[in-house]
Amino acid sequence: MRKLFYVLSALVISASVMAEDHVIAATKSSPAQQTPASLSLSLEQAQEYALKQNRSLKNASLAVQEAYAQRWQTIAAMLPQVDGSYSYSNYCGYSAELSMMGSSVKIDMPNVGALGVTASIGINGQGIVGVLLNNVAIEMRKIALEQSELELSGSIITGYVSALALQSITGLLDSSLVNLQGLEQMTLRSVEVGAAEQTTADQIHVRVNAMRSNINTQQRNVELALAALKVLLDVPVETELELTDKLEDLLSPATVMTLLGQEFNIHNNLNYQLLEKQTDLAKKNVHMAGWAYGPTLSVAYNYSDQQYYGEGGMRMTPPNLVQVSVRMPLWSSAKRAAGVIEKKIAYEEAKNTLSETRDNLAIQYQQLCFTLNTNYENYLNAKESMEVSERVFRSTSDKFRWGTNSHLELINASNDLITAQSTYIQSILSLVEAQVSLRNFLNN
Repeated sequence: MRKLFYVLSALVISASVMAEDHVIAATKSSPAQQTPASLSLSLEQAQEYALKQNRSLKNASLAVQEAYAQRWQTIAAMLPQVDGSYSYSNYCGYSAELSMMGSSVKIDMPNVGALGVTASIGINGQGIVGVLLNNVAIEMRKIALEQSELELSGSIITGYVSALALQSITGLLDSSLVNLQGLEQMTLRSVEVGAAEQTTADQIHVRVNAMRSNINTQQRNVELALAALKVLLDVPVETELELTDKLEDLLSPATVMTLLGQEFNIHNNLNYQLLEKQTDLAKKNVHMAGWAYGPTLSVAYNYSDQQYYGEGGMRMTPPNLVQVSVRMPLWSSAKRAAGVIEKKIAYEEAKNTLSETRDNLAIQYQQLCFTLNTNYENYLNAKESMEVSERVFRSTSDKFRWGTNSHLELINASNDLITAQSTYIQSILSLVEAQVSLRNFLNN
């Protein structure tokens, strides 16, 4: 019996150590990689880099490992639990005195060492349902991780395209500034020879300063967009970041049409998946509450041994003891019944929410497609309007240079160009936002 107990204890301890090692290994972070001084990334490479480096995403991954550890705790609570104890008692030479039939007998109390080992196991329905609840919790953490990955990828798309668009506009403004500066110098020479008025030169100078200020603003916006992208990539702010994709390739009609052509499957939607798991969790909570009426089976084995150091001593405790018990709840003043009713109501609420969401998602899909179509049309119009404004500005500049257009026409053409460029930037941001929203909705 003693050998059997030792073997059982060794197996349980080994299993516990292996499980602990597994949990610890799962939560260990990979060694930090040295970030290079410069990075040249396409959009796809930036997404892959962020998925590996972003710390918020690492936390979401650790949350999955945490759920696994919680499940093991629930399982381990139903496995054999072994406790050991050892005590030593020294009676300091005390002798007990017993009186029998008019005579007294002294009994020496020897020092004694006591060894005790207890192995127990308790199983009930709530523990088993608890494991099932942990399984659902793990699935929910995995869905949350997938949502985090999708949202991070969408944020990378938005930041990447925004930075490219701002860089593109800054380049266009630079060329316009060079043109205006040339016209300013020409006007100043005309003023010197009396062919133009000083007010004309002053107005063009003000327009040059406004254009230069706008360029500085756009350059700061580019830096801010790149800094936001570096935060998502989890790289130091001093890292040089080069974007290798072209803006036209990322905003091509094929990209939009491919996204609009995706078939909507409600079961691929991550929000709907999460609601399904929450409904399943509510259903299992009903079972958990119902098992409060169930019995609890407990089995325990106790081994004890006493070693007396000296003469005397009486062994009053049996070395081996096996206990089997069944506990059944009888009366709780309707507390358990109220708990079951509460969980059933929560389950009905979860089912109603799931049904309502199923209907709403179909409508939301149509709205997202409509928004993407509208924003793409606005983008095409804004792009064409900006190109027309550029041609008008160049033509007006040439005519002003040859004296066939006034400086007011030149200033108006410059203002129209800046307005068209701002509208173009806003249309790009709206288009990308619509693309990312539909992409995340489809879990694409």
